[in-house]
Amino acid sequence: MTIYTTKEGVELYYKDWGSGQPIVFCHGWPLNSDSWESQMIFFADQGYRCIAHDRRGHGRSSQPWDGNDMDHYADDLAELLTHLDVKDAVLFGFSTGGGEVARYIGRHGTARIAKAGLISAVPPLMLKTEANPGGLPLEVFDGLRAAQLADRSQFYLDVPSGPFYGFNRPGAKVSQGLIQSWWMQGMLGGHKNTYDSIKAFSETDFTEDLKKFTIPTLIVHGDDDQIVPIDAAGRASKRLIPHAQLIEYPGAPHGLTDTHKDQVNADLLAFVRG
Repeated sequence: MTIYTTKEGVELYYKDWGSGQPIVFCHGWPLNSDSWESQMIFFADQGYRCIAHDRRGHGRSSQPWDGNDMDHYADDLAELLTHLDVKDAVLFGFSTGGGEVARYIGRHGTARIAKAGLISAVPPLMLKTEANPGGLPLEVFDGLRAAQLADRSQFYLDVPSGPFYGFNRPGAKVSQGLIQSWWMQGMLGGHKNTYDSIKAFSETDFTEDLKKFTIPTLIVHGDDDQIVPIDAAGRASKRLIPHAQLIEYPGAPHGLTDTHKDQVNADLLAFVRG
């Protein structure tokens, strides 16, 4: 396997497919780089270098007890991009990976990044606070933590069987393969790491990070996202990044990189080439 060891001693598994302008993909919770397969094979075939890593504590990367937070995620990514000498890259983040992208730009700037994309992404802030009344109550995330501790394996079947892909909607075409792939990716991650990551993706405020987005930015979000509601996420991020292009997918769920992969691939390609 292709492994990079960070200065902290964390081993990061990564994929590096194809050649050309680099496109870097940051995955969602509790998944890993496999979740970007539909995009990576498409873009590699289009003549791009596609890079995706398993975040610390996820997938085939090591499982450090500490450091399961956005600052460490962003710093790990910065080390990896330096190691691979990535330049003029397009940086895409899905869900929690969108937070990783935002925090990377907030902490490390855009010297290596030409464009950025936030796909079903968690910024600017998922948690409901006095300053963020449109967010979700803390009880929602406490419920996720309780479900993970009670029966992680069943929890990781329930999420993709229901709200993640919109399979709980009337008339939805359910893919058992997608459900099993989601479960497998989640179970590869560390129990402690994925548990801690719930706090990281829900309580981290990316407002100041988004204000540092000076490069072309694409925001893609489904308006039936039951995991990361569009009003508190995609539309709110657009207000903080006025120059960003926001594409809303009517009726699309959170996991639209799979359920709407052809449309997503076409929109991302147009953005990369534009």
